[in-house]
Order: sequence, then C-alpha cells, then structure tokens
Amino acid sequence: MKKILLTGGGTAGHVTPNIALVPYLKEAGFEIEYMGSYNGIEKTLIEAQGIPYYGISSGKLRRYLDLKNLTDPFRILKGLREAKKYMKEHKPDIVFSKGGFVSVPVIFAASDAGIPVVIHESDLTPGLANKLSIPKASKICYNFPETEKYLPEGKSVHTGLPVRRQLLDGDRHKGYAFCGFPEDKPIIMVIGGSLGAASINEVVREALPDLLEKVYVAHICGKGKTDPSLDGVAGYKQFEYVSDTLPDLFAASDLIISRAGANVIYEIVALKKPSILIPLGTDASRGDQILNANSFKRRGFAEVLREEELTKVSLYTDIIEVNNNRDAYIRAMEAEKKEDSAKLVTDVILEVLEEHQNQ
Repeated sequence: MKKILLTGGGTAGHVTPNIALVPYLKEAGFEIEYMGSYNGIEKTLIEAQGIPYYGISSGKLRRYLDLKNLTDPFRILKGLREAKKYMKEHKPDIVFSKGGFVSVPVIFAASDAGIPVVIHESDLTPGLANKLSIPKASKICYNFPETEKYLPEGKSVHTGLPVRRQLLDGDRHKGYAFCGFPEDKPIIMVIGGSLGAASINEVVREALPDLLEKVYVAHICGKGKTDPSLDGVAGYKQFEYVSDTLPDLFAASDLIISRAGANVIYEIVALKKPSILIPLGTDASRGDQILNANSFKRRGFAEVLREEELTKVSLYTDIIEVNNNRDAYIRAMEAEKKEDSAKLVTDVILEVLEEHQNQ
C-alpha cells in the first residue's frame, strides 16, 4: 500500500481540505498519516478522523517584530529534526501540504529525504509558508484562477479547493432543531473563523435587537468567545465551534456572515449560500482575506464589508441588501464551473508519485 503524509495546521482552514481528500486517497489505495503541531486545532480534527497523528515542535513565521521571533526559530529547528526522524522511520511515499507554519519543516525534511511533495495554496496570493515551500515542491495546486501568475510556470495546476463531501449532505430541519429554533423565520449564520473574531462578535451582538425581529442568529464565536449573558436569548444561539452538526447548520442557514478565509468561502459557494464577507484587515494579516473577498465580490458571489466600516448599522443594511438580491448571488454561484477539486488534487498526487517512481 502507498503511504501519504498529510500536513497543515494553525487554523481549521489548513486542515479541513486535507480531511476532504481522505475518502479519495483511501479509494486510490493510500495509507494516510498526518503531521502537525503538538496541540494545534489540527490534532483534534485529525484524530477525530481516526488517522494516525504525529506532532512536532512548531514556531510561527512572522513578518512583524515580536519577541517570539527570537525563540521560534529554535522551535522550527526542533520540528525539522523531528520531521526528519519521522521520514527516516516511516518512509512515506509522498507528502501533501495544505500550508500553515507547521508544514515548512515537514516539507523541508521530505525534500532532504528525496520524498516528493505536493502543496496547495488556498488564498489568492501565496502565504509565507508556501513561498518558502514552493522550491521544494514537485507541483503546486491552487484555488483562485488569479493565483496562476504568482506561481512558477510548469509546476502549478488549477484544482480549486477540496470541500468535504459531508457538508453537502446537511438536513435543514436538523439544523433548526440543533439551534432549538422553530421553522418560522430564516437563520443567519455568523462564522468568525476557527479562532473566532472579536470585532464581528461584538457588532453582531450589538445588532441583535434589530436582527431578531426578522431572523434567527446562529453564532459560531470561537473558543472562549461566547457571552454567557446572552445565553437563553430567544432566537439567538451561540457556539464556540461546530463540527459534526455543521452540515445541518449550513443547510438551515439562508445567509452567512463570515471572515474571508479561502476554505470557508469556497464551502459557502459550494452550498450556494448568499454571504457577507468581512475580511481581516492588513493590521492583523498580510491582506490575503481582502483579496479573497474582492475576488468573490467581482464574481457576484458575495457582498464585502470592510472591518473598518463594520458597525451594527452597516451590517444590518448589508444584510437587508443581500437578502433582497439573494437570487442574483445564487445564480452567479450556480453559473460557476463545477469541479471535483478533491479528485483533481488526488490525480495530481498520483501523477507526481508515478513520475517519481519512474525516475
């Protein structure tokens, strides 16, 4: 049996596309193992899939001044040694990376061991981890059509983003029941990303008195970011994180308010849900979410609300506007070319492995 090592972590967006690949990789005859950080969100998500998990030391790659920049290089070097030890003992046939800082030592260790590497870039422009990894990769899969110009010619393949099959099988009635809502009003789902978004959480809560006159609100707040004072408010349900019931909650939702991480917004498009995207600003990121969101706005998939313009009034106004024009957003998403991205990525992995074995 062929063995593949998957890697990627730091946020759920670096993990869930790997999970989407798992059924396809198993059908292709792969034994699957995973490498991530010791206790990152990837550990919880992957172990729930029953996939063997190997943790390594990791440090964040930063573009800004931080005292941790003095210590994290030592963590990265330790992770590299641990990854090299794994390669020597487990001998995977190929490595697939979904990005994130934990993936860099894994990719470098695989390259040093002569193991081929395929990476995937979800965002419109490559992040720092993938920029460092691209020279080590045999192929780079990418998501946004605009990304091609940022990648080496001859090494890149447009595959789109693998989306978990189970997301498409949600039950609307179960979603309402999960929240404890009667089925007499639409649901707006709010997602701040797997780590939460304090600014979105705050404004949504400020807007609740107006919103709850017309809709129900299902609010995924992030770990430690729920507000106990709002427990029991009729029509409002808050969660730190939703896993197994997420497909049902998506199915029940008529409109989604979300950050603009590539993973979640492509899941929203796959589900044909009108949305309002509130991308992280350049003060808190490299600006990739702004590029992602603007691409979706140009294509007619979503409305964009910049964080610096986010107030309860602007949010409420955009909700009304998107809901009034929901059919146009749905038509634009339905017109998008449908690809089985997980199969396309799996085909690239098989092609790279075959080429490597024939060398």
